[in-house]
Amino acid sequence: MRYALPMTNPTAAAHAPRHGLARVLSKLGLCSRTQAATWVRDGRVRVNGRVQRDPEFPVAMGRDKVTVDNAAASQESFVYIALNKPRGLVVTARDEKGRDTVYSLLREASLPWVGPVGRLDKASEGLLLMSNDTAWAAGITDPSSGKEKTYHVQVRGTPGEEACQVMLHGVEDGGEILRALAVRILRQGPRQAWLEIVLDEGRNRHIRRMLSVLGFDVIRLVRVAIGGLTLGELAKGKFRQLDPAEVEMLRR
Repeated sequence: MRYALPMTNPTAAAHAPRHGLARVLSKLGLCSRTQAATWVRDGRVRVNGRVQRDPEFPVAMGRDKVTVDNAAASQESFVYIALNKPRGLVVTARDEKGRDTVYSLLREASLPWVGPVGRLDKASEGLLLMSNDTAWAAGITDPSSGKEKTYHVQVRGTPGEEACQVMLHGVEDGGEILRALAVRILRQGPRQAWLEIVLDEGRNRHIRRMLSVLGFDVIRLVRVAIGGLTLGELAKGKFRQLDPAEVEMLRR
């Protein structure tokens, strides 16, 4: 790996804020913070010529010289992609159970390291963002950002307007209150229905748990939008790079 730490002018460098070493490597888009911590503990990272094994060792970007495997560490070009995740893939780089992950879809692409922006569980499908811009990703996943996420959900059973209103007000499960920002019935048959559910927060298995409390089993769960970005015609298992306007829209 060849990287080069970006330099600033001497005056700015003298007042550069310090961040933990693993965080600096992650902010440069080289790897996840967890992976960076492993590099540091393995003795692969030097600061000003000395091996540092503490992932929280304070580093001033633009003043301290950081190397990985004796090559200078620099900011990668940021990449932002939208992926249509198929059902059955795990959203992680490595799975301890040996299951297929979303990274299998990127294997043939010439991309730098990218990490998932949020999560979709193994049984869920649809829009997944991935990027090596960790600050951008953190802004999207921060609950205070209010990024709405829209899902189309096929359920076994026929929920009516009363069930929709209950989801808006919230249900209790495992000591947590789970609620939806918006719910509407898309179509309904004698035994099944499709719902559109919008969340402005994302607890673990939020929609599945909420519907289970109401007595409905989820058959399919597809995320179709994050903020103003929609899944559109992106084919299952495929990905595309976001254009600059889409990146900025999600940054706001």
